[in-house]
Amino acid sequence: MADGRGYIIPVGGAEEKIGDITILRRFASLCGTDGRIAIIPTASEVSDTGARYETLFQGLGVSEARALPIHTRADAELPELIGILNQAHGVFLTGGNQLRLSTMIGGTSMAKALRRRNAEGVHVAGTSAGAAFLCEHMIAFGREGGSPRAKIVTLAPGLGLINRVIIDQHFRQRDRLGRLLTALAYNPFAIGIGLDENTAAFIGPDDMIEVVGGGALTIVDPSELQFSSMARVRKNDPVCLIGLRLHVLDHGSTFNLTTRVAAAAPVIAQRA
Repeated sequence: MADGRGYIIPVGGAEEKIGDITILRRFASLCGTDGRIAIIPTASEVSDTGARYETLFQGLGVSEARALPIHTRADAELPELIGILNQAHGVFLTGGNQLRLSTMIGGTSMAKALRRRNAEGVHVAGTSAGAAFLCEHMIAFGREGGSPRAKIVTLAPGLGLINRVIIDQHFRQRDRLGRLLTALAYNPFAIGIGLDENTAAFIGPDDMIEVVGGGALTIVDPSELQFSSMARVRKNDPVCLIGLRLHVLDHGSTFNLTTRVAAAAPVIAQRA
């Protein structure tokens, strides 16, 4: 078990499942070759989602991967499912609809166990809807587009593993910069993380983010925000935001959530 909090790993969706499988392989490696992974496929309405991830993780060499059949809030209270979670070294939340996660798991014994186990060192990853659910403030749904506009985003309470960030997924592919900016404009306390598909943020116990995968991670840092018009605009009006800082990070780049300093990936020396 890790010292301190386990990794929190939001994935932008559509992660590679054939070939190199960089993100899932990295997650499985953190859990260890003798690791046990609990899979929560609740966000998905596809019946074989859990089984497919069981096969994927078993193929990556973990000792056990088990899907937890949580289809109702009552399921999220079952002692036998909590028991599996208590024995896990890692937890993986699949994609689908994040409101299925919040309405079926939020406020249950399973949610409490997830927060406790992450604090004890268990690594928790989520892809797509599973990624959105990880933080305290979750984007439930919203309109796409490049500009922030009033009331185009609905926020809901998430799992609450971390309150320093707001996460959006499928970021470049679905043109979601505007809705992430809108979410931050409501209260510019958190840092915005926009995850492209097949891209993950490995957030360590030291609050250092490392980017892993084939796309980009967009950081929106509102700590130096000088002005927001959110309080005076009407629905669908553009929102004026002055003083935001934006970083676009690729594989191997880092961002420190405490110091808010970004760093590019180290240059790999080419072979002579």
